[in-house]
Amino acid sequence: MSVMSFSIPRTIYYGEGALEKLSLLKGKKAALVTGGSSMKKFGFLDQAEALLKKAGISSILIDGVEPNPSVETVMRGAKEMLAFEPDWIVAIGGGSALDAAKVMWCFYEHPEISFESIIEPGSMPPLRNKARFIAIPSTSGTASEITAFSVITDTKSHIKYPIVSPDMVPDIAILDPNIPMTMPAHITANTGMDVMAHAVEAIASVAATSFTDPYAIEAMRLVLENLPTAYKEPKNIVAREKMHEASALAGMAFTNASLGLVHSMAHKVGGEFGVTHGLSNAILLPYVIAYNRKVSDKYAYAEKLLGIKDISVEIQRLNKEMDIPLTFKDCTEVDFSEEKFLAVLDRMSEHAFEDPCTLTNPGAPTVADVKMIFEAAYYGKAIK
Repeated sequence: MSVMSFSIPRTIYYGEGALEKLSLLKGKKAALVTGGSSMKKFGFLDQAEALLKKAGISSILIDGVEPNPSVETVMRGAKEMLAFEPDWIVAIGGGSALDAAKVMWCFYEHPEISFESIIEPGSMPPLRNKARFIAIPSTSGTASEITAFSVITDTKSHIKYPIVSPDMVPDIAILDPNIPMTMPAHITANTGMDVMAHAVEAIASVAATSFTDPYAIEAMRLVLENLPTAYKEPKNIVAREKMHEASALAGMAFTNASLGLVHSMAHKVGGEFGVTHGLSNAILLPYVIAYNRKVSDKYAYAEKLLGIKDISVEIQRLNKEMDIPLTFKDCTEVDFSEEKFLAVLDRMSEHAFEDPCTLTNPGAPTVADVKMIFEAAYYGKAIK
């Protein structure tokens, strides 16, 4: 076996009140990066600014990061950082804000390079020449606070690019369950199923190891036991805390083991139709599991440890409980008509096959296999 590595943030602060740790930072300037208005609306942005001020750190706000962060937004943020020269970058909000801030960080430190030059996994130049990075998630889903991944959308080509670099693993992750308590129920559902997808894909990945499997298994257990409660009882602090932990644990697993076809395909559905990432994952999971079972015994391994019969059945149970459709044709979030689906199916299948996440999917899926799974997930067909 070749030499491998396992990396997680140096420090993870978790539990009620973890946000207060911002007041203990050492530094002069911080760039706060966030998305829409929710962090401002619920007071967390003001709290973060006040805590940084308490630490003697002045800050600027870079906001307006969209749900599928674009190359343009990343470049805008990097330009603002270049003018302010922060020594800390603090990303607070959903996965989009965290993802965007990571790549802003890259172009703040290396303004001379292009977005195209970092698309190939591992091609990003070294970071931490100017600043260190703190990630504070508002959702229990993407695990961007833990990972070496960022997903950025090229709005011209409608392609979502997973950017991969070990240097993007944050220096500090702050997991305060008070923040995700403000999530609406449908976002709790979608982001929670993103956690499940991360764990399930990390288990089946051909790069899974004895270091990554325990994190993935525990994340799956926590989702099965706590996601329905978090969905039905949004103010249940215990369920929120456990889902935040599940997200981080799944992130530790997949940032080291990578992912598979669920994410390859979800990236392309999101790029073409704008379907929420977690929702795409939730719909695709049972179909990809059915396809992969022919070549992988890792699902059976996980089911034995979790004391369940069939993880696909459990995933579909969660979907039904949280009003998530079981097929793309029933997806009312966006215009997902059959005509539009068939018009882009071949292109989506090719792009998903070329996605870096496909490299660690078990077996050797082809473009035709990907197309078949897309069709199954759209119409609700059984995988043969």
